[in-house]
Amino acid sequence: MPASPANDPSLHSWIDIRPTDDFPIQNLPFGVIDVPDWGPRLAVAIGGYALDLYACAQLGYFDSVAEDVPELGAVLPKVFRRRSLNAFLKLGPAAWRAVRERVSELLRHDNPTLRDNELAMRTCLLRQRDVAMLRPVKPTNVTCFEASRTHALNVAQLLGGANSLGANWHHQPFAYSGRASSIVVSDTDIRRPSGLHVPAGQTEPAFGPTQQLDFELETAFVVGQSTTLGTAVPVAQAESHIFGVLLLNDWRARDLQRWLAQALGSPVDKDFISSVSPWVVTLDALEPFRVTGPAQEPEPLPYLQVSGEQHFDLHLEMLFKPAGSTVAPLVLSHTNTSTNYWSMAQQLTQLTANGTALEAGDLCASGASSGLTSGALGSLAELTQGGTQPLSLPNDLHLSYLRDGDTVILRGYAEKNGLRIGLGEVHGTVLPATT
Repeated sequence: MPASPANDPSLHSWIDIRPTDDFPIQNLPFGVIDVPDWGPRLAVAIGGYALDLYACAQLGYFDSVAEDVPELGAVLPKVFRRRSLNAFLKLGPAAWRAVRERVSELLRHDNPTLRDNELAMRTCLLRQRDVAMLRPVKPTNVTCFEASRTHALNVAQLLGGANSLGANWHHQPFAYSGRASSIVVSDTDIRRPSGLHVPAGQTEPAFGPTQQLDFELETAFVVGQSTTLGTAVPVAQAESHIFGVLLLNDWRARDLQRWLAQALGSPVDKDFISSVSPWVVTLDALEPFRVTGPAQEPEPLPYLQVSGEQHFDLHLEMLFKPAGSTVAPLVLSHTNTSTNYWSMAQQLTQLTANGTALEAGDLCASGASSGLTSGALGSLAELTQGGTQPLSLPNDLHLSYLRDGDTVILRGYAEKNGLRIGLGEVHGTVLPATT
């Protein structure tokens, strides 16, 4: 597929955007906003603003697109007045690309169509600080992968003492099912979960709030196209089923997980909540940031074999703000998705290899992205060696696991030749367990 004209690095918008902003005109991620007195509708982020797609459609700004993409024209403008992107995703890649490219045209510095229409400007262009962000998709299914070999090995060592991964790990992407009802948007508070664990100094389990609450620094891809039950997606076609990427914090209760180490994939230690960023960055926008992933040994079987640049150069960082702190958050970890062993295309193909049906809006999480250095690890369990080596932070704070009132912030971006495409942020503050 040819490169999208919306990716042209020379483009600039009539909206003032700083070089360090996450949402330049070359990005244009999709999300869902809730506007006071107007209700929910789909939007595109540009700088510090949200462009209301429903309002734009009502004013006829997508009429030309509707002529070229009939499936979109048949549902305008109502497809943009939804509480999730799901209905829009079902229209397929031609509609996704056409809308993004039309938005790019409207926001170009030399296009007066929207810029010089004051009434339309006030109706369509809203400051992000003045709207509420909703969860961008409503997933039917959530799949949690382990894309990072480093993270998988670290967790195996911390939980079970294993110094190697099972032979099957290198032959296919490992995954288990998550819980769709536990996916929340950024800024949703995190209630400390309870469950069975073995308290320090004891040998028998007790039920109570986790004492080892952790984060996982992840991305997730959004499934854009559904498939029919019993149909496998060839790896060469897998990316056509992926709409885009967002940030995901897969909160974990490590002591609950350790008790259930033999029951891999149990929902108790992780399915209580997972936080996602509100904006989905399309694969089109990330196209300039493709890279070759790590060598895969042994070579995967033919159904998973890929060539060329199948990974993306996405910088991820985890920031921490202690309870009660008034200072800037501290960076605890900085890693990159290019070190992940399995690509998104391989993950999607593996997911459908047995005929599993995909649904538009489904989420596939990467698992924590951990690099090879101590400052590039994707969880507190790894950063603190299972809590045995607490992090020494300012004000004599020693951090092993998260405390009530602590805030975790994940950020992500791609950057190349002066162009920055951001994934935004995902925030979560820990609340005490329900008594």
